[in-house]
Amino acid sequence: MIPDYTKVHNRFKLERHHYSYDDLMEVAYSYVKEGEPYQQELGDFLLDWLDNKDYVAVNTSGSTGKPKKLKIKKQAMVNSAIATGDFFNLSPGKKVLNCLPSNFIAGKMMIVRAIILGLELDMVRPSVSPRINLEKDYDFCAFTPMQLKNFAKHLKTLKTAIVGGGRVSDHIKALVQDKKTQVYETFGMTETVSHIAVRKLNNFTGEPTEKYFKTLPGVTVSKDDRNCLVIEAPNLTDEKVVTNDIVEIYSETTFDWLGRYDNVIISGGINLYPEQIEMKLRGKIKEEFFIGSLHDDTLGDKLIMVIEGEENTIDKSIFDVLDKYEVPKEIYYLPKFAQTLSGKIHRKKTLELLKK
Repeated sequence: MIPDYTKVHNRFKLERHHYSYDDLMEVAYSYVKEGEPYQQELGDFLLDWLDNKDYVAVNTSGSTGKPKKLKIKKQAMVNSAIATGDFFNLSPGKKVLNCLPSNFIAGKMMIVRAIILGLELDMVRPSVSPRINLEKDYDFCAFTPMQLKNFAKHLKTLKTAIVGGGRVSDHIKALVQDKKTQVYETFGMTETVSHIAVRKLNNFTGEPTEKYFKTLPGVTVSKDDRNCLVIEAPNLTDEKVVTNDIVEIYSETTFDWLGRYDNVIISGGINLYPEQIEMKLRGKIKEEFFIGSLHDDTLGDKLIMVIEGEENTIDKSIFDVLDKYEVPKEIYYLPKFAQTLSGKIHRKKTLELLKK
């Protein structure tokens, strides 16, 4: 039987303490009034979760446009929590850690999973290098790619880790290959109530069998005439979710992600996918960077690289891994990139800085 969103599992713990529905409301008020900023965000979400509305207002990240608020049904969040719990065997009493901000869907869902599935949840202040208690073992934790990169050497304290919110580079994948921790890359968005597909990154026997993303039970995928992903997840959303993510579909439950439709660069008639180029260059440039374009009278769009920091000389041999059309025509430097509310690079706003 699927639990109702108004229920708090009797095995649920927050920071080692059991809380009933009423107790949790008091804790939420306490966090809002007296907690650190990340605890205030937790308190705000708990108050939203425990109120009499059947939905939660959730911020989108603003990665490709203006951030907006969506109304996500609480029961859809419960269904998502159960799907994740079933896939990763998150049974009551399992210990989980949240180092993600509670004002975005990924962090909210860590909390909902604990409340609904009866997990023991610890919270730490979100940062690119979360200060996690290395003396305690956890069954499950979610990271951003940067967090996973910085925490990889300590992964032995975790049984399972998921990573989302951005593409996982080959460099980060290499860091987790020798770890016993089961590490999965996730794919999802606010509209789909966190992840709807996963891809295992390590602990393979023989050849990797999970080269592509595999959807969670109850989720199917297709693509539209732009080659963009279309998601059907009736337990999570009433309507199909049409994305701007360019994909290759292998079956109704498996796909590979190529890049964002918003970011595709057409240079001299050639379609170039910035995210794919960036993947090839990860680990070869220590600074933050991304691939973009500027208007060119001859090419239409001129492929460029933008690097965060002071200008220096790049060893052009790093481009040997690229196809000839993927090599940037120009390299630009900016002291600081523009960012979205969730801390991702805001490509459009950063490119606008080059024109000033």
